[in-house]
Amino acid sequence: MKTYMTRKEDVDRNWFVVDAKGQRLGRLSTEVAALLKGKHKPTFTPHVDNGDYVIVINAKDVELTGKKWEQKKYYRHSQHPGSLKERTAEEMNRKHPTKMVELAIKGMLPRNKLGSRMFNKLYVYEGEEHPHQAQQPTPYELEG
Repeated sequence: MKTYMTRKEDVDRNWFVVDAKGQRLGRLSTEVAALLKGKHKPTFTPHVDNGDYVIVINAKDVELTGKKWEQKKYYRHSQHPGSLKERTAEEMNRKHPTKMVELAIKGMLPRNKLGSRMFNKLYVYEGEEHPHQAQQPTPYELEG
C-alpha cells in the first residue's frame, strides 16, 4: 500500500456559503477553518492547500455567550510607544463586524505562507448579499 499525497495540480475546489446568523463565533470559526484547510476531504494533505472557498454571510448577527460582549477585548498596536488601542467585542461588532469573524478564523489557521493562502479564500460579508453568485456556491449547514 502507498500513502496518497495530494499535489497542488490535483486540488478540486468548491464554493460554500455559511450563514453566521445565530451561530456562536467559536463554533462557526472552527468549522470554517476546517473547510479552508480541506480537512473535510478524504484527500487532505497537511502541506498542500487543499481547502475550499468559503463565503460567510450575516457576520453582524454572530453570537457570543456570557459577558463576552463587554469583557472580550481586541487589541492593536502600531509599535510606537503608548499606541495600544483596545475595543470590546460589542464595539468591534458595531464598527467592523466582518473583522471580528475574520480574526477568529485567522487565529485557527497555520501561521505561515500556507495559512495566508488559505485565509485568502475566505470572504466575509456583513449582510445577506454577496457578489459571488457566478461561482454557484452551495449552502453549508453547520453542525450544532
